[in-house]
Amino acid sequence: MATELRRVFDEDAERFDRARPGYPPQIFDDLAAAGAPPPARVLEIGPGTGKATVSLAERGYRITGVELGASLAAAARRNLATYPAVTIVTGDFEEWPLPSEPFDVVLAATAFHWIDPGTRVSRSADALRVGGLLATIATHHIEGGSEAFFSAVQELYERFDPRTPPNLRREPARDIAEDDAEIAASDRFGAAVFHRYEWDATYTTTEYLDLLLTYSTTRSMPRPEQSALLDGIGRLIDEGHGGRIVKRYLSELRLARRTR
Repeated sequence: MATELRRVFDEDAERFDRARPGYPPQIFDDLAAAGAPPPARVLEIGPGTGKATVSLAERGYRITGVELGASLAAAARRNLATYPAVTIVTGDFEEWPLPSEPFDVVLAATAFHWIDPGTRVSRSADALRVGGLLATIATHHIEGGSEAFFSAVQELYERFDPRTPPNLRREPARDIAEDDAEIAASDRFGAAVFHRYEWDATYTTTEYLDLLLTYSTTRSMPRPEQSALLDGIGRLIDEGHGGRIVKRYLSELRLARRTR
């Protein structure tokens, strides 16, 4: 199911490029400070349309991005056309032949969880030089922002999407555990180090509905239920919140250095 869901993003690459937010700049500053300053060689897993890639390219990194979706890859090439040190490859990271020269950084921005958990850490190690960094960015939807809206919208999700857990509430950042289990289980990396960044994004009704249509859960809903859900959310924002809401995010950078 996960393999199928990760392919839905390619169905509407332009919306994905338009609606998905980028990442806090401090992430890339902290990556450089961890021992991987530009012009380090970066292998990016699943760059999508280049949301993180552009930030890396602006800083002078040399990047190879391996993107599963052909439409997403095409959008990334357009977005990065002015950066000659960036190459976007259309392919599956799990099958892509690794080059003979290892990378300084393997980075996955909101993409690592789509890779086979049985092989993603070891394959990342194979792509890195000894001493290189595995950098994964996770995005969490956390407590904060327009709290009244997010409490009210739960009823709509429970009504139209039976996969929704009952009484689901977003957690505060402090309650989201740092997950280092797969790094700790590997014999090829040192201990994981975490950096966390909380930030807000403001959305109009149109912008928020656009964003929801970039999520795999929303895109995979049957069309009648999807339409009913989006209509209800749109009315809730327009009528109850003046046509604008604030969403709070937690971006988490996990760094692990290859030791062998």
